[in-house]
Amino acid sequence: MSAVAPRPKIVKRAVHGVLMLDKPLGLTSNDALQKVKRLFRAEKAGHTGTLDPLATGLLPLTFGAATKFSQVSLEADKGYRATLRLGITTTTGDGEGEILEQRDAVAKSLDVATIRAACAEFKGAISQLPPMFSALKHQGRALYELAREGVTVERQPRNVTIHVLDIVQWQADELLLIIDVRCSKGTYIRTLAEDIGAKLGCGAHLAGLRRTSSGPVAIEQAVTLEQLEAMDDEARLALLKAPDSLLGEWPEVELSNDEAGRFLSGMRRRVAVADMAQVRVYGQMPRAFLGSAHVAAGELIADRLLSPTEIATMLMQAA
Repeated sequence: MSAVAPRPKIVKRAVHGVLMLDKPLGLTSNDALQKVKRLFRAEKAGHTGTLDPLATGLLPLTFGAATKFSQVSLEADKGYRATLRLGITTTTGDGEGEILEQRDAVAKSLDVATIRAACAEFKGAISQLPPMFSALKHQGRALYELAREGVTVERQPRNVTIHVLDIVQWQADELLLIIDVRCSKGTYIRTLAEDIGAKLGCGAHLAGLRRTSSGPVAIEQAVTLEQLEAMDDEARLALLKAPDSLLGEWPEVELSNDEAGRFLSGMRRRVAVADMAQVRVYGQMPRAFLGSAHVAAGELIADRLLSPTEIATMLMQAA
């Protein structure tokens, strides 16, 4: 019997930028990241916040230098389209759990005005108790791992903000409520669904979830895993956005070549701009993103810097 030839080793390379992925149903965020990382043959990659396997939608992936700015996306507001099944509560807060209580008769008696009034009470600053079925860690283990073992631990409520909560559709025959939510980081839509159901007196669980935005980025800018797999290498690389795309509408400061070099070495630079907590910094010729900084007392102070090698590679990648 002939020996099986070993698989050719994948030669990794420096890739810099941000890919907006439309994560499919059933994959963890890390599973999706590893699949895309292999397609790009990237040396370094990360994602910008866990999206549940039962959820689909926008998952910004960062490569190379862009990983330095992942925290910006983690801290950003998020947008979701959520489908709530009213009348049924489950052990997990979603459709995979066992039914705890079913009150369809109460749910069928609801009208849109009543539902809208209940939803309105969750707009603004609210307190949430993180669900056991979440990626939150307890002594190094994710809560959902403990929950699957039948273990419940004490959790502390957290304050979050619901900026937008709009009713998209009330499907009375199916008892499905579809809502659009824009919220601060750390908001649990699963918990929001349960809390809305409790407010309505019928109970509810999360039947479907799709992330539609993250900071300044919308789902319309995302590409699916199937589309990526069908592309050649050049087409994939062309999809990468520059690392500064994560910084949205931050004010920008442009430095001369001499000043840019000093800034990249970590030196504070005098600038004639007002104090600001967050700015994007660029060099002039050629125009290149240098990193993030803040301005205090007329000084530009670096926060996260790109290396000269990273800048050169990105300029070549863009060309």
